[in-house]
This record gives sequence, C-alpha cells and structure tokens, in this order.
Amino acid sequence: MTATVTTAPVRPRLPAALTFWPLAAAVVLVPLGVLFAGGGSWPASLSVDLSGPLGSASDWIIDHRDSHPLFLYFFGHISNAVVLSVRAVYLLLLAVGWAGVTAAAGLIAWRVAGVRVALGATAAFAVCGLLGMWVPTMQTLALMVVAVAASVALGGLLGLAAGLSDRTYRALRPVLDTMQVLPAFAYLLPVVLVFGIGVPAAVLATVVYAAPPMARLTALGLRAADPGVLEAAASLGATGRQRLLTARLPLARKELLLGVNQSIMMALSMAVIASVIGAGGLGDRVYQALASVDVGAALAAGIPIVLLAVVLDRTATGARSGGGGRAAARRGWTGAAAVLVLVALAGRFADRLTWPESWHVDIAEPVNRAVDWMTAHLYSGVPVIGGTADWAAGFTGWVLDPVRDGLQALPWWAVLLLVGALALLVGTWRTALTAVAAMGAIGVLGVWDASLDTLSQVLAAVAVTLVLGFGIAVAAARSARCERCLRPVLDVFQTMPQFVYLIPVVALFGVGRAPAVAAAVVYALPAVVRITTQGLRGVDPVALEAARSLGATGWQQLRQVQLPLARPALLLAVNQAVVLVLAVVIIGGLVGGGALGYDVVFGLAQGDLATGLVAGAAIVCLGLMLDRVTQPVRKEA
Repeated sequence: MTATVTTAPVRPRLPAALTFWPLAAAVVLVPLGVLFAGGGSWPASLSVDLSGPLGSASDWIIDHRDSHPLFLYFFGHISNAVVLSVRAVYLLLLAVGWAGVTAAAGLIAWRVAGVRVALGATAAFAVCGLLGMWVPTMQTLALMVVAVAASVALGGLLGLAAGLSDRTYRALRPVLDTMQVLPAFAYLLPVVLVFGIGVPAAVLATVVYAAPPMARLTALGLRAADPGVLEAAASLGATGRQRLLTARLPLARKELLLGVNQSIMMALSMAVIASVIGAGGLGDRVYQALASVDVGAALAAGIPIVLLAVVLDRTATGARSGGGGRAAARRGWTGAAAVLVLVALAGRFADRLTWPESWHVDIAEPVNRAVDWMTAHLYSGVPVIGGTADWAAGFTGWVLDPVRDGLQALPWWAVLLLVGALALLVGTWRTALTAVAAMGAIGVLGVWDASLDTLSQVLAAVAVTLVLGFGIAVAAARSARCERCLRPVLDVFQTMPQFVYLIPVVALFGVGRAPAVAAAVVYALPAVVRITTQGLRGVDPVALEAARSLGATGWQQLRQVQLPLARPALLLAVNQAVVLVLAVVIIGGLVGGGALGYDVVFGLAQGDLATGLVAGAAIVCLGLMLDRVTQPVRKEA
C-alpha cells in the first residue's frame, strides 16, 4: 500500500516546459546560427572587445590612485586601517612569542572544545614551528584574525537586516546566492584593481568571500525563531530590541556559531589563495614552491595550513556543540589567562620569542627525493598498470581532449539551446533564461573557446566525482562501520583549503590539465559522499521494510526505493560537486590547467588586468550557468 505513494512526484508541468520553451529558444537561436555560420566558435561579429576600455580604466585607476579624492579619503583610509590592523595583530603575536601563542591556542581550545581538541591545537602549532614555518604561520594567522572579525561583523549586520526585514531578505537573497557559487579567484581581480597588490587587497577579498555564509546563516537563524517564544515575549511587554536580544539571538545561537565556523574556514581558504595577490604567509610559500615545482617546500608549507584549518574547525565546532566553553566558569577563563601571561613572560625573559632554529625539521629535501624516485619509477613504465604520468596522459587524451573538442565543435547556438533545456529540467523558464544569458555573455566577452575548455574539465571532474562519490556513499549508507571509518577522513578533507590539494597531485602527476582535474575531484568528493549518504540514510524505513517484505533484493531496494526517494539529496550533491569542482579547476591554472584559470593567473602576475578581468567575468558567468543548470527549483503546481 505504501508503494503507491511515490508514483506521482512533482512533474505535471515538465512536459509543457520541455516542449514550449526549447521550441521558442530554437526559433530564435537557429536562424541566428544560420546567419552567423562558421563552425562551433562564437561569431566574432557578436563579440565585444573590452580589452581597450578595461585597459584604459585600469590605467586611469593606477594613475589616480594617489591623487583622486575617492582613493585618498575613502579607499585610502580603508587600506590604511587594514594594514595597521594586520600589523598590530602580527606584532602582538610576535611579542607573545611561540610559547605564548601555542599556550593560547591550547587554552582557548580547552575552554571551548575540551581537552582532546586542546592537545591537538598545541601539537598543531608545535608542528608549524618544527617545520620552520612559524613566522609565515603568524603572518597568515594575523591576516585571518582581521579578516574573520570583519567578515563576522559585516555578515552579522547583513544577516540581522535580512532576518528582521522581508524586503531586505528578498533583496539580499539573489546576491548571496550568486556570491556563493563564484570561485575564489573571481574575487581577486576587482580588489586588486582598486587596492593594488598587497595585504589590503588580500584582506578585503577574504572578507567579501567569507561574509556571505555568516549573513545567510544569521538570517536563517533569526527567521526560524519559534513564533511562540516571540509571541510570549511580546505579550510580556518586551520592545523590539528586547525581543531581539532576549529571544531571537539566543534561539539562533547554533546558526550564529555555525556561521562563524563557516566564515573562519572560508577565510582561511581565501587567505591562502590570496597569496597570488600579495597576502604573504603560508600561501605565498606554497605558491612560490608550486611555481618552481618544488613539491617538498610546498608540502612543508601545506601541512601547517591543513593543521591550522583542522584546529580552527574543531574549536569552532566545539563551541557550536556546547563543549567546555559553554559550561566554563569565569574562574576557569581567569586561570587560563593567568597561565597564558606567565608562559608569555617566561618566553620573553628567556629571549625565546621566535621558534629556535635548532628545532627545525627539514622535510623538503626528503620529499623531493621521494618525488624524484616516483618520477623515475612510478611516472611511467610500471608493468601492467602503467605509471601516473601514463594515467594522466591517457585521461587527457581519451577524456579531456575529446570532451573539449566536442564542445568546441558544437554550434554556439546549439550550446545555448542545450543549456536552456538542461536548466528547464531542474528549474523554471526564469532559471533557463538566466543560464542562457550567462552562457551568451561568455561569448560576447570573446572567451568562448577558453570557457568551453574550462567547462570540459569541469564536466570530466564532475563525472568522476559522482561515480566515486555515489559508490562510496552507498557503501557508507549500508555499513555503519564503513561510515565510522570514513568520517574522520572526510572531516579532514573537508576542512583543507583548496590550494593545498594541488600539492599531492603535482607530486603524482606533474603539471597539466589532468592534475587540475584530480585535485578538483579530491576536493569535491567529501561533500558528495556526505550529502548522498545522509540522503540514503534518511529514506523512510517503512518504504524499505515494505520493499523487503515483497522480496526485493538489496540492489532492487537501492535502485527502486532508496535512490528515487533520495532524489533531492542526489540533485544537491550534483550541484555541490559542480560548484566545488569549478573552484579548483580554476585554481588549476597555477599547475598547467590552462583556459580561464591561466588567464586569471596571467593577468594577476603580469599586471594585465584587462585579460584577467575578462576571464574573471567569464568565470562568474560559467559558475552562474552551472549552478542554474544543476540546482533543482521547486515548481509551483
């Protein structure tokens, strides 16, 4: 009797949409394609060369950066405030010394998240010093402190406005939706254009990238407050401000702390990527090492980044789950502060503010020797299975090249028609028009072929990610032991910044498009596994029991019951896979990924902001199109 419940999902309007709107689009696009015939490339007559105007605008900004009132009295003050704030935090960290910073990390983690996290935090900072990365770690941490504080403040204010006002929420929602799907590289060029290369641009790009999750989760928490509690507070005569402080904000505590956690993780990821525009710190060490293919030096800087990410994530998670920090007494914090002061003073009197050089452990040379051995023995010539370079070359020749060539050979109007039809499958005509307009804007910008090259890498990486992710998720959903084993691995992989994923793939596969795809797969895989596992485990047990009682095998239960009922989670997994893969494929331009990622890196490195800005705008359009094509939209009946 329960089997009939799942036979009529929300599909009544789908056939009409799939017949009318693609037909209407074909009526417009096919004649244009005939009129501008000439293969699959976008017609030159429909493109707009923006290099001249963008170059002129860039030159004007550079020439007037030190004289125009807008820069002197607005942007200049912002830049100075950022520089002074970061420098003050950095000098404070150096003044406290390595012992004081390590003790502070351990004590804060202990009061907030418990003893285990405190021990991990202490060990993590000690490893940063042992690897010879103490000063770069402090530089990254100083930038992080300022960026996270500004992100939480800005995101909190926007979320507060959106949570209390329906009009503000409707206005901010599309902006936050768009910002959420943009790759990190897309944020770098606009701030570089205004603030130039350096710490101010890096901090402001980080703030813009990390503020949206705080704003979204704050608005969600405030809008989801229990109406009964609010009504009770109002009946007791509480004013609007009193209801906010005593009811709404306490009820939204979990969402607020989750927003802080997400802002911290995104700020760290962006702070590392922002090394391309002069952020310094650990990211700069990784960037310089990757530029010279020095895997050992890149790993020595990458390990502290991973440890910093894990420590920050665990500490913030402990605060959200109500660990030691919520129940801690004031005496505990006072005692922790006293211990911290004593440790910092002891280090200062002993003249041990910086990590002793005699305690450094050099891993770069052994790692590079291991990479050389891999190059000689594993890159090619391995019997039966072949080497990693052979795999990369085979994947490039058999998958990436055919997909790219096939996309570039399609008529441009056919690509737009296909994009519109796919968007209609999961959304409405509005989302289809948005997707087609975004793809058309790429052609108008004159980077059609490069964008299709990037799109081919995204499609190949998403396909591999979904095959691996769905397979692993099915195993995790069916076996509690498998899920327990996977959980710590997924936790670590999900907290690692995007930049770090480039290090192992360069060591294994060298440079090129295949390593960029491999890094994207590894980065997106944890999210796909988690979402799919949760969706499969959330299937109604009654439906599964009914299927078993009818004699269905495990494969039949999966194919006919679990997968159909978990369809929303599967679609969300696909959407997240696309968004995450695009972010790393763009960064793959640093390791030979080419296409739009290379154009952005070239524009930043050579000061050719016109090329970089056009590529950045194309990345934004590509991300918007992919999000609309893969994001399911509930249709009104």
